[in-house]
Amino acid sequence: MQSLLLKRRILKDRILGRIMLALTGMSLLALFAMGAGLFYKSSAILKAYPLWNLLTSTEWSPLNGEFGFWSFILSSIYVTVLAVVMAVPIALLTALFLTERSHPVVKKIVFPVLDILAGIPSVVYGLWGTLLIVPWIADTVGPLFVDYTSGYSLLTGSIILSVMIIPLLVSLFVELFSTIPADLKEASASLGATQWQTSRLVVLRKVSPGIIATIVLAVSKAFGETLAVLMVCGNMVGIPHSPLDSVYPLPALIANNYGEMLSLPMYESALMFAALILFVLILLFNVLSRIVLHNVEKKFKL
Repeated sequence: MQSLLLKRRILKDRILGRIMLALTGMSLLALFAMGAGLFYKSSAILKAYPLWNLLTSTEWSPLNGEFGFWSFILSSIYVTVLAVVMAVPIALLTALFLTERSHPVVKKIVFPVLDILAGIPSVVYGLWGTLLIVPWIADTVGPLFVDYTSGYSLLTGSIILSVMIIPLLVSLFVELFSTIPADLKEASASLGATQWQTSRLVVLRKVSPGIIATIVLAVSKAFGETLAVLMVCGNMVGIPHSPLDSVYPLPALIANNYGEMLSLPMYESALMFAALILFVLILLFNVLSRIVLHNVEKKFKL
């Protein structure tokens, strides 16, 4: 009887193992299928124009058959990088305060607020940016640096994106900091370290690989954000020379023009190529970040 039960358990384990392996393979297959599909739909424009010209040209005039994506790529990178630069310090310090210094009552108030902010649709952030941030940039911030700005700018889009990813960053950082054993903090305090020194030299150092992984997740989310950025960035083709210039990120290009793709030759293929560029950029960033994360983990293990 026991032998029969053991055989059943082994059989169940094998079946479940193969099911999980199949599901994992399906996830990887979905990634490859997505990339292959975008490449296939982009093949027309890749055959008609040299890849280097498509990626480095700034001329965008579909009516004249000119498809240059360099300004869109730069706009996407600038908006995302500036948003992350603004969001990460705020989220990091907020998470440190909540885990290391705040009263439990404060946590009960802040955590639900973060959940609400994370659940707000992006169109609401876009409207908020249009009604409040755009006029503030145009009337208050802009005149300090330039003669004129409409307010629909790289800076505005980055502010909106940073506000959108802060709840995600804070929640993940809090989870990371909560995993630090109390013994490490007590040992640091017993050696005479202040609370800030303990946070900086013990807590942050211990979870630094997790911090990198969290930032990667936030960058991926911000890079592909469409509606909020579309509403506040100005959507003007050109390379931005300052944070107060209008920009045209790749997601906004796709969302703005996809309905018109059948009216012009190569338009559908061009927009699919824009999506392929976005896909490849996010993939490359994740691969590079994984390499950095591996090196950081290896260093701290030593």
